Amino acid sequence: MVQIPKQPAPPSPAQRPVPTSADVARLAGVSRATVSYVLNNTSAVRISEPTRRRVHEAAKELGYVPHAAARSLRAGHSRMVLMPAPSVPVGPLYSQFFNELQWALSRLDYTVVQYGSVGLHGDEAARVWAELRPVAVLVPGSGLGPQGVAVLKRSGARAVVTLGPECVEGAHALLMDHDRVGHCAGAHLVARGRRRIGVVVPEEAGLEIFSQPRLEGVRRALHGTDASVTELPLAYEEVAAARLAARWRSLGLDAVFAYNDEYAMLLMCALQDEGIGIPDETAVIGADDLMLGRLLRPRLSTVHIELPSGRDLAELVDRAVREPGATPETHEVLGARIVHRDSS
Repeated sequence: MVQIPKQPAPPSPAQRPVPTSADVARLAGVSRATVSYVLNNTSAVRISEPTRRRVHEAAKELGYVPHAAARSLRAGHSRMVLMPAPSVPVGPLYSQFFNELQWALSRLDYTVVQYGSVGLHGDEAARVWAELRPVAVLVPGSGLGPQGVAVLKRSGARAVVTLGPECVEGAHALLMDHDRVGHCAGAHLVARGRRRIGVVVPEEAGLEIFSQPRLEGVRRALHGTDASVTELPLAYEEVAAARLAARWRSLGLDAVFAYNDEYAMLLMCALQDEGIGIPDETAVIGADDLMLGRLLRPRLSTVHIELPSGRDLAELVDRAVREPGATPETHEVLGARIVHRDSS
């Protein structure tokens, strides 16, 4: 066992007073009201660009930042938008979407806080979120119910927005119907002459809110044809993909919709290691249209998923905050289209 030697504690520097807006005003040569208007990005008051620059430079020099709680008291509500961390694995496509959304909200002067809610679900989680007194809550996935929405609104949340497969009473809803993703993939494979189609169903907990609608979408696309569907449970592990590939020929499949591009790449490499020709013996298609799929050989066919722009969603949140009594809006926001490449 290696012991880390203790280092003497460094001498503590003299405690500096916390800078105030009055200090910034003095250094910039303006009033405290002007400092407030500039740093709170108030649009109702016209302030020249040189003055804005002086205030920002003074604040930076002094290390001054506005007090969020005081600003909330003046406004009558906070500017915090709470985003519970997704309880399921999200890939690069959704990570990019959430990053764009946070950037767009910050441009509208909201502070975005991502909350880790591991172990908390539904209305129980809503009570914990409410303790932070957010002005808006964006809830990815499913599980939140009307009671949870009511708890959030009673705590001061002016907007609750859900991103999932169904509406929740009292909340704005961005509906993401993953059935159409599977339908696109299934219709494409049937059109390419494939009749024995496997569908990967990830074994990772939580992904069933995406995988089951995609599976049903494939079934819907094959309805009325002579094609068949075989479910393929698969963990996101090389050894699991290798085991599935080893028995592939005994399954008699000539195509596979692999849930998304990451699972498709995992399975395609395992199939190639078994000497199974792609697309000659088995066509492969994923979803998400990740760049890495274009770099594979053969290039990966995929379903391109169109998510709402972060800017549009940020504007919905801002509109809901400004008009808390308005009727909740519902928008279908997930689009899907085939990108046909070499693997199918």
